[in-house]
Formats: sequence, structure tokens, C-alpha cells
Amino acid sequence: MKRCYLVAYDIHEPKRLYKVFRILKGYGEHWQLSVFFCYLKDIDKIRMQGQLNEIVNHAQDQILIIDMGIDEKKARDTTLVIGQPLIPQNEHLLIV
Repeated sequence: MKRCYLVAYDIHEPKRLYKVFRILKGYGEHWQLSVFFCYLKDIDKIRMQGQLNEIVNHAQDQILIIDMGIDEKKARDTTLVIGQPLIPQNEHLLIV
């Protein structure tokens, strides 16, 4: 079963920051500067966590993985955005 996660990160070194960004881009949608929305199977969440765990400096960096439940539509619909809207999922793929 898949679940929705909001992943936010604060990485203090540019090289690690880029690596974290690249990993998360493989698992979800880039919603904001340091925020991704991921809809993952349990095994994919475990893989993502393992990859991130290997990169972060546990004394300097922080990654939050927030469980938003199993209903993707509800998770998207209940996300309140103030200001610039999120790019709709189908349009997100068109950005180069």
C-alpha cells in the first residue's frame, strides 16, 4: 500500500544538499525549495530513508518525513498554499 509523505530538509553543505535533492527527485515531486511530496510504497520509503541516512551529517543536517496518510487526493487537497500555487501534477512534468 502506498502512503503520502511530505519531506522537508535543511542541509548545511552544498554538496550534500545537491545529493539530497537528487535522491528526493527520484522519489517525489519538488513542491518548494526544500520540500518534496512523495507517494511511496513501504519498500520505497525504506530505500529513500536509507539513501538519505547515508548522506546527511547527523550533527548538522535535518530531514523531516511527515506521514500524510494513504489518500493521495486528500493529502493534496488538504494542503493549504498561501501565495504562489503549486504546479499541478500533470503540468509538473513539462518543466525542463
